[in-house]
Amino acid sequence: MALLDSSNGKVIRDYSTEELVEQAKIMRGYDLATLCCAGSGHAGGTLSMMDIVAALYLKVAKHDPKNPTWEDRDRIIWSGGHKAPALYIGLAFAGFCEKKDTALLRKLSSPFQGHPHWLKLPGVECSSGSLGQGLSIAVGNALAARLDKKDYHVFCIMGDGEQQEGSVWEAVMEAAHYKLDNLVAIIDNNRLQIDGKTEEVMKVEPIDEKYKAFGWDVIQINGHDMKQVVFGLEEAKQRKNGKPVLLLCDTVKGKGVSFMENQAGWHGKTPNKDEMAKGLAELGVAEKVPVDELFAHAAGYQKEVEKKLDAKMPKFSKNYWWNAQPETMQAKMKPTRMGFGESLSENGGDPRVVCLGLDISGSITISEFYAKHPERKERWLSMGIAEQSATAAAAGLAKEGKLPVFGTYATFAAARNLDQVRVSLCYANYNVMIAGAHGGVSVGPDGATHQALEDLFAMCSLPNMMVVVPCDSVETKKATTNLLFEQKGPKYIRFAREATPIVSDENTPFVFGKANVIRFLGENADFAKAFETRLEANYRNEHEDLTIVACGPMVPEAMRAAWILKKDFGYETRILNIHTMKPIHTEAIIRAAKQTGVVVTAEEHQIGALGWRVAGIITESPEVYGTPVLTGYIGVKDRFGDSGAPWELVKEFEVSAEHIAQKAVELMKTKKKVAEKELAAVK
Repeated sequence: MALLDSSNGKVIRDYSTEELVEQAKIMRGYDLATLCCAGSGHAGGTLSMMDIVAALYLKVAKHDPKNPTWEDRDRIIWSGGHKAPALYIGLAFAGFCEKKDTALLRKLSSPFQGHPHWLKLPGVECSSGSLGQGLSIAVGNALAARLDKKDYHVFCIMGDGEQQEGSVWEAVMEAAHYKLDNLVAIIDNNRLQIDGKTEEVMKVEPIDEKYKAFGWDVIQINGHDMKQVVFGLEEAKQRKNGKPVLLLCDTVKGKGVSFMENQAGWHGKTPNKDEMAKGLAELGVAEKVPVDELFAHAAGYQKEVEKKLDAKMPKFSKNYWWNAQPETMQAKMKPTRMGFGESLSENGGDPRVVCLGLDISGSITISEFYAKHPERKERWLSMGIAEQSATAAAAGLAKEGKLPVFGTYATFAAARNLDQVRVSLCYANYNVMIAGAHGGVSVGPDGATHQALEDLFAMCSLPNMMVVVPCDSVETKKATTNLLFEQKGPKYIRFAREATPIVSDENTPFVFGKANVIRFLGENADFAKAFETRLEANYRNEHEDLTIVACGPMVPEAMRAAWILKKDFGYETRILNIHTMKPIHTEAIIRAAKQTGVVVTAEEHQIGALGWRVAGIITESPEVYGTPVLTGYIGVKDRFGDSGAPWELVKEFEVSAEHIAQKAVELMKTKKKVAEKELAAVK
């Protein structure tokens, strides 16, 4: 079956094997160019998939690019959503969208999200990004086809490392149980994942025998031999024996580009312009990929993005953005995650400490535990892409007196495994540390599926759970050490991926469960030195005009807002750094509310995890009864994330210092009006 016109059943175009080979080469060239335009993404797996993509989208699948929702089309589910560029290029070459538009990959508000979203781009069958879910969706699609008496096929594209997710095997069992011979699973078997060789991270072989044992048919092919690829896909569609089919494709990660082939380091890496040019030359498509046009198209789109972002930003007397003033208020930047790794490196000598890796170990810095200490390797447990099982395994380690630490993207560390966290850790009150890495919008271009904007709701709601959200890399290091050795029970530390301002030092106080007060002293060449930080318990009221209550990376934003408020409006601001979200420092919040009368909360999260908790503390406190307190909330406003550069997203989600300052000014105007009315009433 080839591309069809659904209105009349005529073939739009059929490709020969030779033409498919050539198209796959050009598609790889577009892949390199669009990834280079984006500056982030996944080169290795997209290149290994491209022969399969060319055959599936241009030859085998029954679909109509002019009618993407045609009810009789074949469904193609991308469970491995990180390979989205290959999906987009497949759609573009099939005619679902313009080829040049693939250069908009991972840009703000673009349909070409870092992980695919079916509501944004016609031809995308489902939103994906969290591994291990696509095959279940495909099972549902195949069951719907049977119920509706339709003869379409459902294809599900997965990676071999993805087979480490337990939910995959639930779907494998279901597909065989219901005899879904309209379902074809395709595995890109390149034998590499982020942390290295799949066999070493968490062995999944023999995949073919495992699927057969569940009752599947298996066709194993060379995923780069186009004749075998086309044969395998067509054969899988033709089989009607009551068994789902696995097409196991042996591939090479980074296929077609010599310096990328079989290199795990290219899993989540993109080529620079020189590497792109070299890759295009090796593929023999340098003249067939309009690189200049793609880059110009991306640049034009980006210009419009920046124009729109600038238009929505609150304006003040000057540009107060980070390091915008050349000779004053310069901030040093460092990712908060680095402090986590530094603490594990320094403190991992304790034989009780055991670290569990979940396949993004280098990125979240948990591998620093053993990087300079090979003797600790026996206490490093690679668990693969298996968050749920790893959580319960950590409980088992804690039960026997170990100090287990595991971490991954906060979306997966606090949501994918929530039932295990609730029952195996919190209910049992086991001493386990969870690192919710890349929290908030700082993960940027990866998009909504990887941006944790709800995790604090879950973690703060669990009995026995302790939650810390440090403000910078220095505080992250202190918090990690404190949680590891001083706090007993389940604990969650949330930190960011992007480099953010360093606003504390070794002498800055950190006491678990106790807030710090930060005050703006005056402009300084060094941003951090423009402020003074004191333990709130030792702080005496300085009769500030308002309070900003913040946590995590929003603490530096609150500090910058205090600078704006002082310089442009003359307002004095008390900043509360609530690094410990649970147990929260109730007394500090009550004192600030009563003494200043205006409280603005700031969180890089859906509004509420901090904001509603602070509001609840204020409204239920007898000490504040009778005291007028105005509250405002800065945070994400009940929406999912988006692809874009991290600092673009700070603006897009309206969680910048400028937005904090704007909200504070609004509340101060109201405060003044109330005061004027009260004064008039007295007169």
